[in-house]
Formats: sequence, C-alpha cells, structure tokens
Amino acid sequence: MKKRIHITAGEVSIEAELNDTLTAQKIWGALPITGIANRWGDEIYFEIPVHCDLEPDARMDVEVGDIGYWPEGDGFCIFFGPTPVSTGPKPRAYSPVNIIGKVLGDATICRKIKDGTPISITRLQE
Repeated sequence: MKKRIHITAGEVSIEAELNDTLTAQKIWGALPITGIANRWGDEIYFEIPVHCDLEPDARMDVEVGDIGYWPEGDGFCIFFGPTPVSTGPKPRAYSPVNIIGKVLGDATICRKIKDGTPISITRLQE
C-alpha cells in the first residue's frame, strides 16, 4: 500500500499519496512537519527540515495535484494551477523539483490557503 499523508492549512484539509522515491521516503521519515504556507501563483510551498538532491527525473513542468520537493529551498510544493512562470494553464515550477506524490481529489481547494497560513503534514497510513 502507498504511503498517505494528511495536509492541513487553515480550513483546507487534503490527503495525498507519496511515491516510492528516495526524496518521498526521507520526507515520510521526517513527519510530522509544520511550516508557514507561501503562495506563488497557484502553488503553495514552505521550507521543511529535509534536504535532498535533484533526482534524475526532476522537472519544471508539472501537473495539477502534483506534490514536489524543491531542492534549492528545501521546499515542499503543492501545485494546483498556473504559476508566474507558466506558459499555459498548467503549473510550472520555478526550477526543477522532485515529484514526490499526488493530491487525492481536487487540488484546486488549495486556492483557499492564504500566504502566511500555518500548514502541517502528518502520516495517514503506510
């Protein structure tokens, strides 16, 4: 069974599934994690106490609902629409990210998360 996480920020509560990458495993091992949400277009990101290098399949072009890890800022990223560097309706990261999982359900609910909102990630199941 895939590892599932619960992300809470203000009134927003979502579940996500982590993949089996090294980065996702390191983040799972560091849970629970709390931080302060930053908005960048339709992306939420915040610094986490995990450091990983770029993985071979790291990329800038991502999908709505993708969860990424941004090595340049030790950032946990949730993509739910276009960002300031997007060239169309899809999200695009500022620089390459490791894709570590996917939001289960409608990721656009993250539009309700305001800059500066406390955010937490906890384990849901293994």
